Amino acid sequence: MRVIIENTPQQVAQWTARYIVEQIRLKSKLTSSPFVLGLPTGSTPLETYKELIRLYKAGEVSFKNVITFNMDEYVGLPEEHPESYHSFMWNNFFRHINIIPENVNILNGNAEDLVKECADYEARIEEAGGIDLFMGGVGEDGHLAFNEPFSSLQSRTRIKTLTTDTIQVNARFFGGDTRLVPKTALTVGVATVLSAKKVVILATGHKKARAVRHGVEGGYNHQWTISALQVHPSGIIVCDDAAAEELRVSTYRYFKDIEKDTLI
Repeated sequence: MRVIIENTPQQVAQWTARYIVEQIRLKSKLTSSPFVLGLPTGSTPLETYKELIRLYKAGEVSFKNVITFNMDEYVGLPEEHPESYHSFMWNNFFRHINIIPENVNILNGNAEDLVKECADYEARIEEAGGIDLFMGGVGEDGHLAFNEPFSSLQSRTRIKTLTTDTIQVNARFFGGDTRLVPKTALTVGVATVLSAKKVVILATGHKKARAVRHGVEGGYNHQWTISALQVHPSGIIVCDDAAAEELRVSTYRYFKDIEKDTLI
């Protein structure tokens, strides 16, 4: 596992966006097959989306041959609701780039058969050739997507009940009213994320420091689902100094040293 430690959230976004663009370019040189990109929602990736939009507008990347799969969606929230993840992705990313709408895949939290929706989502990922790169964030309690603590590390896309902590954290998007936050969601599983050829997890701010510490220095366990990244052959955590503040000094210096001359 690589750990990239940048000074600021903006530098985290710049590094991550450059890395994604480079991966798209590398695949395009080898094959005409689409690049398959897994994407998150939330406040952490917003700066990365802004940087990807900037790079697109600068002519440095095209998304015409990119297929996307989002990590999760609330159950029962209309797609047009301003806090649905459909709305989030289109407002903050997709409508600003040249992606083909048919290439966008987001779980349908209003499907008649939610179990079938989850199974079909896994099938669509497989039909696309698997995910080349999955970008994600991490919760304060170490969860990836909506894989809350004690989720199976072999889990696949499924229905998940959200914890009180997650509901309280997400209430800021619903006017601070926890009663308005959906209590269940559809989410890719930990194994779905780990099946991607490359995984990049973003963490910024001191609130994520404990999760980063457990993900990097802690044991491989289902209490901290971010720890599953330890067994991925191409897993990367990209964090800022604030999110790295609970790492041991020797760990911090080790990763700063081995990555100091690495551009991507």
